[in-house]
Amino acid sequence: MSTATTSKDLDLALEAPKADDLAALLVTGTRPPRPSALSASLTFGWRAMLKIKHVPEQLFDVTAFPIMMVLMYTYLFGGALAGSVSAYIQFLLPGILVMSVVMITMYTGVAVNTDITKGVFDRFRTLPIWRPAPMVGYLLGDVVRYLLASAVMLTVGVIIGYRPHGGPVGVVLGVALLLVFSFAFSWVWTMFGLLLRTEKSVMGVSMMVIFPLTFLSNVFVDPKTMPGWLQAFVNNNPVTHVATAVRELMEGNWPAADIAWSLGWGVLLVVVFGSVTMRLYNRK
Repeated sequence: MSTATTSKDLDLALEAPKADDLAALLVTGTRPPRPSALSASLTFGWRAMLKIKHVPEQLFDVTAFPIMMVLMYTYLFGGALAGSVSAYIQFLLPGILVMSVVMITMYTGVAVNTDITKGVFDRFRTLPIWRPAPMVGYLLGDVVRYLLASAVMLTVGVIIGYRPHGGPVGVVLGVALLLVFSFAFSWVWTMFGLLLRTEKSVMGVSMMVIFPLTFLSNVFVDPKTMPGWLQAFVNNNPVTHVATAVRELMEGNWPAADIAWSLGWGVLLVVVFGSVTMRLYNRK
């Protein structure tokens, strides 16, 4: 038996309920109290973390991918758009941070679809828990991944010359706003994960939605250089509002309007797509 297998079996054994405890419950006839909504959600969030523990390759999209994005766009476009890499990185990094984290939110839908295909959700629906707990758990687990991606990108950015004038406070506020929006945006993909039949379908539809939202924004350039008809879309794009808010917060400013727009979009996404997701989940 391999060391990896032994370690995994030990983890599962530790997580399993004790036989003595189960026997005591059978003898007394009592049932354990129903877990709260928070407890159930955190448990499913921890399940998502355990999946990463046993399949660490899942971290590729929040480590290698962000590094590649920062280096590629900075050195490809820095000289042409801003005259130098050091000048362009000040504008680009907050935007590319938003773009990268928003793009990796689609893997939430892929994970949901995979569990449905394997029949895991049939078991979840039989448990006496808060109904949305499995979905919320997925998203809470993914927030950790978004935080890791943000840390990786900021580290690489600082190494190649990014200097946030807002200091640690501005950076923390910017990342916090991005995590809130990404949590809300992930509900879009949980809906697609339940609605579509295969992982490839989820990936394909996700790309069709994400690419226009991220590339037709102010991530790379100021919208003032764009045609008027395109500016109308870009200026009302939720990714633009989030990128502007994160950029300004990291610069030490307080963009109240863009923060309000970002949070407003987040609330709208949760209300609309969260409701649709739960209807699909209950009927699946």
